[in-house]
Amino acid sequence: MEGHSLTLVSICIGLLIADWYIVNALRNGFTKWRFVQSKKFLRGYWIFSILLVIGVISSIFLKFNLGFKGAVLLGFFLTLFCKVFFLPFVIIDDVRRFFVRLKRKPEQPALTTSAQPTSAPEEVNPNKIKRSEFILKAGLIAGSLPLAGLTYGMINGVYDYRVKRRTLWLPNLPKKFDGIKLGQISDIHSGSFYNKKAVTGGVDLLLAEKPDFIFFTGDLVNKQSNEMREYQDIFAKIKAPLGVYSSLGNHDYGDYKDWPSQAAKQKNFDDLLVTHKNMGWDLLRNTNRRLKVDGEEIGILGVENWGSLSRFPKYGKLDLAVKDTDDLPVKLLLSHDPSHWRAQVLPNYKQIDVMFSGHTHGMQFGLQTERFQWSPIQFVYKEWAGLYHQDNQQLYVNVGYGFLGYPGRVGILPEITIFELRSGTKPNV
Repeated sequence: MEGHSLTLVSICIGLLIADWYIVNALRNGFTKWRFVQSKKFLRGYWIFSILLVIGVISSIFLKFNLGFKGAVLLGFFLTLFCKVFFLPFVIIDDVRRFFVRLKRKPEQPALTTSAQPTSAPEEVNPNKIKRSEFILKAGLIAGSLPLAGLTYGMINGVYDYRVKRRTLWLPNLPKKFDGIKLGQISDIHSGSFYNKKAVTGGVDLLLAEKPDFIFFTGDLVNKQSNEMREYQDIFAKIKAPLGVYSSLGNHDYGDYKDWPSQAAKQKNFDDLLVTHKNMGWDLLRNTNRRLKVDGEEIGILGVENWGSLSRFPKYGKLDLAVKDTDDLPVKLLLSHDPSHWRAQVLPNYKQIDVMFSGHTHGMQFGLQTERFQWSPIQFVYKEWAGLYHQDNQQLYVNVGYGFLGYPGRVGILPEITIFELRSGTKPNV
């Protein structure tokens, strides 16, 4: 985290230096644009840039919730990308000006950069757009591409469900479980949905894979249980021969809504528990189940939300979840927040083979391929998407089925994960 923090602070400083260069280029390249020449533009530009930098630094060193951190980091990197796309055009214009000046007669006044004012007109034809203005306008168009990407993500990315297939190698897996299929979805956030047909399509994709059992790793709703009213029947279709097992996420407790009374909040939570039951999902609250196939067993453990970052609730009790499971050769844990893995599972519960999480959403923004992934959320979470290993233990972080806040996804698409459990160790390829 310290290395990431220093990187972000360095980027902030560099961004402010770039801001000085950019704002001068805009003011001196678009002399006829009254708004760009106004003090309001200059003041607004610097206030926004400085507040964004303060927000990023504060999110690193102070304890804010993930929603605030995510929003600030998304705004910061989006702004950064816009400026990175625009800057080359400013530099190209300055280089062009430099070589144009070299060709002029010695008695002509020295050339200034696009970031500095000049009184020497470049174009003779008053009806023709100046080369500098043309280049900078092209730069503005290029700089708007990240914004266009966000818009595209709202239209096409948000329901573009992708099935990801992974193999989990488990040395102690009983032979009867060798080759069994496990499905996982996470972070439904039903309060954000607005397209029932698309949501149903994602459920159909999951069922088409015919998993033997299924995990849901928390955050069924955003704030309150009645968000599931129109979607309960859709998700009730999720069935599997060996069962559907679920856990709670930080959003499932009603902590993000102002309730008229504690009784009303408790009623909301009780209704959420009933929703899991109505869908036929086996909700694991600091407890475990024995999954049996032809006389052989593995353990499925589930805890309530436990997060080490910010002020997320710590309701999970692993000591209760592992109770009476010592005889089981393999233990699979559902725990919503991936920070739980490094904080408690790795140091204290070596008997847990694999933990399944969600929570991060991959920030719904970044780049993810088979060999490479990047998102601003990695500055908050060390483990944020995909499969992780440490010694004999593994963690898988699903980037989520739904969405929260920004109603879209760019590069980090909604995920349905299908695992094949294999007995033994991963062969060297």
